[in-house]
Amino acid sequence: MFSVRKATLEDTDSILQITKQAFLKYIEMAKIPDTAALHETREQVEYDIQHKMVYVAYIDDEVVGSVRAERINDEVAYLSRFGVSDSYQNLGIGKSIMGVFDKEMRRHGIKRVVLHTASKAFPLMRFYYGRGFYVHSTTHCKGYIRALLCKDYD
Repeated sequence: MFSVRKATLEDTDSILQITKQAFLKYIEMAKIPDTAALHETREQVEYDIQHKMVYVAYIDDEVVGSVRAERINDEVAYLSRFGVSDSYQNLGIGKSIMGVFDKEMRRHGIKRVVLHTASKAFPLMRFYYGRGFYVHSTTHCKGYIRALLCKDYD
């Protein structure tokens, strides 16, 4: 059984590893050469843990998934760096992380969550659609079609 909690600095190395795994898959799905997430440093993850809303899923004492969000304004947050460890895929961990994430966003007064993902990353698009996100717009600013997805909390 797994649980979800707010991340601590002790989770830094696990979050960094999960992020790299997830984004290696992301660039493969999106058919793009690279992404900034693959070059993230330990210090950047520590900064996010201290200044953003970062949550981890864990089994026993092992971190198996994570997600980050940054408040853009009083009512909007930007979701980033979502991933689940390769060894724990397809067990409902991602859905559980997003369920806790949704509750936390509501608790913080967030009315809308936004994120970018590659429109060609069909498994991710399906996952986010299944969690209530919709496509707001697309852009080609990073050299590939990125969808801006939104989720509104009524």
